[in-house]
Amino acid sequence: MKDRLIIATLAIIMSLNFIDVITDIGLGVPTWHIVEEGVIVLLSAIAVVYLVVEMMSRTRELAALSTTLANADQHLANITMEMKRARRQYSEVIHQQFDEWRLTTGEQQVGLLLLKGLSFKEIAAVRSTQEKTVRQQASTIYGKSGVEGRHAFSAWFLEDFMVAKKPA
Repeated sequence: MKDRLIIATLAIIMSLNFIDVITDIGLGVPTWHIVEEGVIVLLSAIAVVYLVVEMMSRTRELAALSTTLANADQHLANITMEMKRARRQYSEVIHQQFDEWRLTTGEQQVGLLLLKGLSFKEIAAVRSTQEKTVRQQASTIYGKSGVEGRHAFSAWFLEDFMVAKKPA
């Protein structure tokens, strides 16, 4: 909007000065004055053309950026959908493993909360139970899964996702 106002102002100045030059020629005004006003008209015209070209260039850049942003948003939406699908599949794998270990419903709930990183105290609060009960269920989970503790339990589900970086 500011650019358009500047362009309009310069165009008006240019037009008025052009009319003044034409009038001055008819009145026999000295040549130096006509040349001076002619230069003002010429510079105003150059400025108007420059601003119009710049405005069009910025409009194209803005349109390109908008397209890029829309594409990025779509890509992000696709990634988000892929992540949701992957999380759902991963959750299914976890539940299948819990079933293979024959974990009870309560043990499965505790197992998921352990995988999410909650402490025994937090799990007890979430499940409205005693911390001692959560500890006992966690021990049972570790025994049924054949791991030695919380870290090994989490690692059991994560280790297949860890890929060693190949040396360059």
